[in-house]
Amino acid sequence: MRLSSTRATTIAATQELHVTSSQSPAGSADSFGARGSFAVGGPSYEVFRLAALDDAVGPGWRSLPYSLKVLLENLLRTEDGTSTTVEHIRALAQWDPAAEPSTEIQYTPARVIMQDFTGVPCIVDLATMREAVIDLGGDPQAVNPLAPAELVIDHSVIADVSGRPDAFERNVDLEYRRNRERYQFLRWGQGAFDEFKVVPPGTGIVHQVNIEHLARVVTSRDIPADGGQVRQAYPDTLVGTDSHTTMVNGLGVLGWGVGGIEAEAAMLGQPVSMLIPQVLGFKLTGEIPPGATATDVVLTITEMLREHGVVGKFVEFYGEGVAAVPLANRATIGNMSPEFGSTCAIFPIDEETIRYLRFTGRSEEQVALVEAYAKEQRLWHDPADPATYSEYLELDLSTVVPSIAGPKRPQDRVALSDAKTAFRGVLGDYVAGGDTGGEDRKLGVPQQEEPFGVRSGVDEASAESFPASDAPSHSPGSNGGGEPRKVTSAAAGSTGRASKPTPVRFADGSVCEIDHGAVVIASITSCTNTSNPSVMLGAALLARNAVDKGLVVKPWVKTSMAPGSQVVSDYYDRAGLWPYLEKLGYHLVGYGCTTCIGNSGPLPDEISQAVHEADLTVASVLSGNRNFEGRINPDVKMNYLASPPLVIAYALAGTMDFDFDTEPLGTRSDGTPVYLADIWPPPEEIQQVIDTAINQEMFTTGYSDVFAGDERWHSLPTPEGEIFEWDPDSTYVRKPPYFDGMTATPQPVSDISGARVLALLGDSVTTDHISPAGAIKADSPAGRYLTEQGVERKDFNSYGSRRGNHEVMIRGTFANIRLRNLLLDAISDHPSSGGLTRNFLEPGAPQTTIYDAAQAYAAAAVPLVVLGGKEYGSGSSRDWAAKGTSLLGVRAVIVESFERIHRSNLIGMGVLPLQLPENESASSLGLDGTESFDITGVTALDDGAIPRTVHVTARAESGSPVEFDATVRIDTPGEADYYRHGGILQYVLRQMARTS
Repeated sequence: MRLSSTRATTIAATQELHVTSSQSPAGSADSFGARGSFAVGGPSYEVFRLAALDDAVGPGWRSLPYSLKVLLENLLRTEDGTSTTVEHIRALAQWDPAAEPSTEIQYTPARVIMQDFTGVPCIVDLATMREAVIDLGGDPQAVNPLAPAELVIDHSVIADVSGRPDAFERNVDLEYRRNRERYQFLRWGQGAFDEFKVVPPGTGIVHQVNIEHLARVVTSRDIPADGGQVRQAYPDTLVGTDSHTTMVNGLGVLGWGVGGIEAEAAMLGQPVSMLIPQVLGFKLTGEIPPGATATDVVLTITEMLREHGVVGKFVEFYGEGVAAVPLANRATIGNMSPEFGSTCAIFPIDEETIRYLRFTGRSEEQVALVEAYAKEQRLWHDPADPATYSEYLELDLSTVVPSIAGPKRPQDRVALSDAKTAFRGVLGDYVAGGDTGGEDRKLGVPQQEEPFGVRSGVDEASAESFPASDAPSHSPGSNGGGEPRKVTSAAAGSTGRASKPTPVRFADGSVCEIDHGAVVIASITSCTNTSNPSVMLGAALLARNAVDKGLVVKPWVKTSMAPGSQVVSDYYDRAGLWPYLEKLGYHLVGYGCTTCIGNSGPLPDEISQAVHEADLTVASVLSGNRNFEGRINPDVKMNYLASPPLVIAYALAGTMDFDFDTEPLGTRSDGTPVYLADIWPPPEEIQQVIDTAINQEMFTTGYSDVFAGDERWHSLPTPEGEIFEWDPDSTYVRKPPYFDGMTATPQPVSDISGARVLALLGDSVTTDHISPAGAIKADSPAGRYLTEQGVERKDFNSYGSRRGNHEVMIRGTFANIRLRNLLLDAISDHPSSGGLTRNFLEPGAPQTTIYDAAQAYAAAAVPLVVLGGKEYGSGSSRDWAAKGTSLLGVRAVIVESFERIHRSNLIGMGVLPLQLPENESASSLGLDGTESFDITGVTALDDGAIPRTVHVTARAESGSPVEFDATVRIDTPGEADYYRHGGILQYVLRQMARTS
């Protein structure tokens, strides 16, 4: 469905364009004479013309993919003869699409965007760097963003309260109470650093705010020139401290997620080192059929690209079908680039881009600049003149079917028609063998004699992951409509599958049954979908139809609605659809990431107790982008991604063991069965509501003062001064030790001798596994630390919110409850999960916590390594996954393959990423993690070279040593410089100290 706008084109249609050569020096060496002036309707801009390359390198650049043209302009504009040279520009202009990436270039993003979980540690690091510059004899003002940096606070709101009218206000109050110290610190940063702005809490999700307001598509900026200033125009590009930064790719803006440490360096003017990538051309044809949604499209694309393999590559969409893809759908597709495995997934600029910019309230001057610049620089999409790509894929959108993905990976797409069968097929992997089908049990007669009821205390896993001072937020007596709950069962139709019907008694005395596969969370959440009016209004219309036909959400389902911006609430109000959503329990809980990042809030006590004591495998369904194990809620083992309408459908069904084609969701008052097809809104109706309920004024009004905040924000006491005064009693913001004892010149790189294995891990270990965002258990090292600091258990908050305190984060590294350290298998038939290892300094190598073992190894000056499998470090661009690894004393990570961002982050923290020989694994090499490791050949880096491999020798107590050559995954000379300096921030800091 397409956004429509009645506002007529003004400036763009009558623009006057002039391009002339210019010789004014303004930063670039301009070896190709690309600098010129460019006028649009009146204002004049300095630009770097790609057409200037015709004479020097030939017209071949014209067939470059859109994304590489953006990079090419970046190099022309930033050419300095050192970091970016004539040779770099030629290499990109004469790109060989078939060649393996080998040429390093320096990409300088126009801006940096952050969210608060990753942004707070960035500002903590910058504050610490100011002190370190002083220690090295430099000027603290040298530590200042040189590129605009915008931080949107969206990761801290938790759906503690849901299913009631006051949920939003209650959750915001709790958010401010928990995060007061962090927000005060960010307000200090906004005043202390140039070019740094903060979008306060309760505004929206960073990526939706970015596409709806912050993104420029073409940037114009004053820069120094000839003792004065000149206004430059160039493509809007960025890096972000969130992996889903790629959502803005849908708007034609090149950018991707990086770790916080890379983002900090970019803010300080350090370019991003990268290899010229291969680019996969993804051709779109046809149109989405009725019944399918943009979510189904992106899940299909995810499956296709994961199967094809696009790690380290750009993906670019092209073809005649692109014009038929609405901008909101493009943003949904771009958003899930990390799930594809690609660096970015970009759409070029075209009429739809211009329509969206105008519709969302960008000025006519800005819209005219974008259109004129794109056409002048051959960045405008022309399906009749396709680019040349390294590889090609094609999807006929008419073949897309309604789908979900799960239960633990985004790429595991399942057609909705096969969902029940697929659920039954994987259920056996999660449940005990003794749980049998319920064919001999009369429905409503529980196997459990007494139902689980209201308890005196909240279940530990739930309480420690999502602490709140309130009673459980989900009203047990009703589900949005105020009607008493009927006795219903999630075990209905369980014949032929594992089943363990478990009764639950609520506070009002009503009883229901839950079972394996019960949907206990059904959340409309996440930037991926809540930015898309077609699926958001589709969900609301489905809710209206469901209410009109008398359907109700099952009593064990926790429902929540967290839009990505206030505009969504505005068009729900205008369309008159909020009451229907609220009738089904979908009250507004906040404008933020909530359930998608694990901030789902606690389940009702009764449900949580039943799940744990009966060891049930229950499910969540969310309109999110990630469904890794342990991510959504500690009570929930199976997580499924779905479109917002399907989220509501599963809330009505109440179980994953459901066939929407053949099973009714309920009955009308006359006994007529109601199926999903009966309440699914047709696409024509959705488009009609989009046309009448959404207008430009919603965006211009909603974003008129986006950085201002509410009274809660204004009332926060704010420290002042260029140097932050650290509070020694703070448990949220503490000065980190990265620069302690740092010298003006780096120490020589050394080989690694006698290293022990801290963790032996399997495949697909995510950054969530390495550095969790949610649970802080009371008996964990982090929980004990907070208790020792006088923090009550109810105020633990989450790991994500405490990333400004390295003491908490070190203790939480490798602490995810779903992480399995294979070192423990040798000493336990049922090894505990998360945060545990063995200490090989002690007789018998007993089990202990990761943190305590690391402390013991550090005291004995024993270096550490981590062993892993494929796709190590996949998931979020979480710099603390690398920071925590480094601070634990890990010198090298040796795995079968890395995901892009985490590999880069490890180097940025001075940790050596090594890849096992092709087709080998720790197991195939005979490694069990009890060995000590020597790694030689690392010192070759001191000579300015990057060794292709290093030699690894693993010695066990008995038997012959295992020897192999591991590939050094330091991929560029820039990364080698960072490693030699002990990390990227140390490298940048030494540069600053020398020049300030």
